[in-house]
Amino acid sequence: MRFALILFSFFVVSCSQGNAEIENFNAMNFQPDLNKIPVEGCPAILNHNIRVLDSKEIINLCEHKDKVVLAVNVASRCGFTYQYEALQTLFENYQGKDFVILGFPSRDFMFQEYSDEGQVKEFCNSKYGVTFPMFATSSVKGKKANSFYQNLAMITGKSPDWNFTKYLISKDGEVLKPFSKNIEPDSEEIISAIESLL
Repeated sequence: MRFALILFSFFVVSCSQGNAEIENFNAMNFQPDLNKIPVEGCPAILNHNIRVLDSKEIINLCEHKDKVVLAVNVASRCGFTYQYEALQTLFENYQGKDFVILGFPSRDFMFQEYSDEGQVKEFCNSKYGVTFPMFATSSVKGKKANSFYQNLAMITGKSPDWNFTKYLISKDGEVLKPFSKNIEPDSEEIISAIESLL
């Protein structure tokens, strides 16, 4: 009987330690209210080092702190690629008012982006005259998503379900619900949301 009690106690302690380890692991990986936590004067949601498109240069998205940010996962060979034109116009109209668009090429959806970043850059420049910041081709959904998009998904509970999903982020780092591919960049819904944050 005594042996059974000792064995039971050992089992309870072991399980408790295991649960504690799991809880600690989860706590280490979960960052509550990430968009509300300032990091060196920058909203934590922007505190990510991302490589610039077709370049070895790496920048921290905190370069765009104090701006309203529209983050868009883009692709060059998609039925929604035409939205580049409206995105560029939107950027030109509001960039002087502390607004920026950040483009993230991705091959997540039917490989509709070029594998060569040089081609992506050339396409954006020659076809649509894109001048807003563009970053390296990367995944934007699931475990392979870049760290910025992992945090967007954690905060909103939603990863992009196709190219040209749009996330609007306020100057203090609050992430609004994502706008789907079907909502045009120059729609009243998006423009009103942007203007309310400027």
